[in-house]
Amino acid sequence: MSGGSAWAGAAGAAVTAGYALCSRRLSATPVTSPMVFTGFGLLIGPLALGLVDLKHDAGPVLTLVEATLTLVLFTDAMAVRRADLRTEGFVPVRLLTVGLVLTVGAGWLLAWPLLPGLSAWELALVGAILAPTDAALGKTAIADMRVPGLVRHGLNVESGLNDGMVLPFFLVFLAGLPGTTAAEEGTAGTVWRVLVLSAALGVVVGWAGGRLLRWARNTGWAAPGWLQVYVLAVAAGAYLPAVGFDGSGFIAAWTAGFAFAAVLRAEPSAGPRPDPGATADFAEKLGELLTAVTFLVFGAVLLGPTLEHLTWQIVVYALLSLTVVRMIPVALSLAGTRLRTPTVLYIGWFGPRGLASIVFVLLVVEEPVPGVVTLGRAVAVTVGLSVLLHGLTAQPLAARYGAWHDRAARTDPSLREGAATPTPTRRRERLGGTG
Repeated sequence: MSGGSAWAGAAGAAVTAGYALCSRRLSATPVTSPMVFTGFGLLIGPLALGLVDLKHDAGPVLTLVEATLTLVLFTDAMAVRRADLRTEGFVPVRLLTVGLVLTVGAGWLLAWPLLPGLSAWELALVGAILAPTDAALGKTAIADMRVPGLVRHGLNVESGLNDGMVLPFFLVFLAGLPGTTAAEEGTAGTVWRVLVLSAALGVVVGWAGGRLLRWARNTGWAAPGWLQVYVLAVAAGAYLPAVGFDGSGFIAAWTAGFAFAAVLRAEPSAGPRPDPGATADFAEKLGELLTAVTFLVFGAVLLGPTLEHLTWQIVVYALLSLTVVRMIPVALSLAGTRLRTPTVLYIGWFGPRGLASIVFVLLVVEEPVPGVVTLGRAVAVTVGLSVLLHGLTAQPLAARYGAWHDRAARTDPSLREGAATPTPTRRRERLGGTG
C-alpha cells in the first residue's frame, strides 16, 4: 500500500469513527451521513489534500463500489415481499414500470441539448445512470410516521427495486457504445449472456443457498453467528461466477436475493422458520458501512474534480434531472390513482440519486467512452446536489406534508392516501440517512 493510500484509509477510518460517535446527535438535524462523508471526501481528494484520485486508485475504488452495490442489491431483493406489491402496491408498481421507463427517456432527451458532444448511446447512458433512486439520502421522508404509510411504503419499495430494474437499460446502452467491453458481445450477446444467463445463475445460486440454509437450521448444524456470514457468501457466490462467465454479477446477485428469500419464506420447517430479514442483519449493516465509504470516495474522485470544471449546462441538467426528469414521469405514472397533488409532488421530489448512480458512472469511467468526462461530470453534479438538497429538505417537507395529510384525512375519510394512522414497513434504511 502506498503512503497516499494509507493516509486515505486512515482518513476514512477517522471520518467513520467520528460520524459513529456523533450519529445520534446528528439524527436530530438536517445533516445526513452522505453529506458528512461526501464533504470529507472533497477534503481528501485532488481538490484539497490529494490523498486519493481515480487515476492512481481506480482498482481499490472499483472493488469497493462493486462490492457495495452487490451487497445492497442482494439484501434489497431479500427484503421485498410479494405482499409489498399486492397490498397497496399500486404506487411502487406504477413508479417501477411506467415511471422508470419515462424517467430514463426524459433523462435521455433533456441531456441532448444540454450535454453537447455526446452520442445517442452516451445520452441514453446518462438517462439510465440517473434513473435509480436512493431513499437513504432523504431518510426522514420515508421514516417520519406523519407521512402516510402508502407513500412511505411506495418510496421504500421503489428505492429497493429500481437500481436492479435499471440494470438492463444500463448494460444494453453500454453495449451500444463502440469500443467498450460490452460492445464486443453486441447487443444480442449482452442480452443473452449478461441478462438471461446471469439472472438464471443468480436464481440457481439463491435457491440452492436458501435450501442449504434451511437444512442447516433444521438439523442444528449451523451456529447463528455464522448464518449471518453465510448470507455474504451466497451474495458473493452469485456475483463472482457470473463475472467469470463474462456476465453481470450485479444482476446475478439481485436475482439470487429474491430466490434466497423466497425459499426461506416458502415451506414450513421443523424448527423456527428462518426470517430473511433477521438472517441478513449483518449483511445489511455491512452494506450500510460500505455505502457510507462509497460517498466518501464519491466526494474525492468524482465530485471534487468536477467542481473545478463546472459549466452552466451541467448545473442546469442536474437541476432538471432532480425535478423535471423525475417529477413529470411520477405525475404521469400516478395519473388516475386519485392521489392528491401534494402527495404526487412529495413522491416526485423525493427521488434522490445516490449509490447506484455512483457505481454505474464509475464503471463507465473505466471504459473507452469518448464523452466520459462530460457524462461523469453530469452525474457527479446531480448526485452532489441530491445529497445536499434532499438531505436538507427531508425533515421540513416531511413535517409539512404530514401536517397536510393529517388535516385532509380528518376532513375526508375516503382520502386515497389513507387514514393518518402510520403503518410499519419492514425494509432496511441505509446508513445514508439522517442517522
